[in-house]
Amino acid sequence: MTDVPFVTVVERDGIAVLTLNSPDTRNALSTAREFDAIEQACVRLQSDRSIRVAILTGAGKAFCAGGDVKLMHQRAQDRSAEPIEERYRYQEGIHRVTMALHRLEVPVIAAINGPAIGAGLDLACMCDLRIASEKATFAESFVKVGIIPGDGGAWLLQRAIGVARAAEMTFTGDTIDAPTALAYGLISRVVEHEALLDEAQALAERIAVNPGHALRMAKRLMRESAHARLETILEMSAAFQALAHATDDHRERVEAIVRRIG
Repeated sequence: MTDVPFVTVVERDGIAVLTLNSPDTRNALSTAREFDAIEQACVRLQSDRSIRVAILTGAGKAFCAGGDVKLMHQRAQDRSAEPIEERYRYQEGIHRVTMALHRLEVPVIAAINGPAIGAGLDLACMCDLRIASEKATFAESFVKVGIIPGDGGAWLLQRAIGVARAAEMTFTGDTIDAPTALAYGLISRVVEHEALLDEAQALAERIAVNPGHALRMAKRLMRESAHARLETILEMSAAFQALAHATDDHRERVEAIVRRIG
C-alpha cells in the first residue's frame, strides 16, 4: 500500500483545491483507498466553515479514468464471488463517493484536465460546475466493458445534459471531445490546457467572495429542488432566508449598498 495520499488538499483564502493524486493509474477509482480519500476530504470540507468553494482536478494526464480495468478482470475471473456481495461492495464502496459529494454543501468546481471516463465522467457530474481543458474527453463507457453505471451515473448524467443525450452516451459508450461536451451543456467552458487551473481558480474566487452560509444553503436548495415538490422548496427557502436575514454578512452587505447608492 502506497503512503502517497490519493487526494491532496490545499486550502487558501476560503478555496480548497482537491487533486486526485494517482497519475500512474490515471486516477482510477476502484478500491477502499480511493473511496475513503474522497469521502474524508468531503467530510473535512463540510465541517470547515471557512471553506466556501472547492476545486476538484486530477494529477497527470487524466482527470479520472473510472474503474481499474485490471481489477475488473481479476474479479471477472473469480467465479466464487456471490452477486449479493457485489451489491454490498458497491454500497460500501463507490456509493460513498457519490453520496459524500451529493451531501457536501460547499460548491465544487470540476477542473477536467484530461479524460473523464466511466466513473470519472460521473465523478465530474457529481460536481456543481465543470470547466474543461481542450485536452479533456468524456465517455459514459460502462457498456464497452459489459456493465452499467454502478455509481449513480444513470441519475447524474441525464440531469447534466438531458435524457436524450445521456441515453446516447450511455447506450453507445462513445467518447466525446471538449467542444462537444460544451455543446451538450456538460461543461460551461473549454479553456487552454495550461490555463485550466488558473481559470478554475478565478471562478472559485468569484464564488468565494460571497458568504459561506449563503452558498451552502443555496446549494442545498438546488440539490433538493432536483426531486422535491415546489411547496417543499418554498418552505425550505423561507426557513433558510430567515436564517440568512439574521446574519452579520447580510446586514453589512445591505448597509454597504445603501451607503453606496446614497
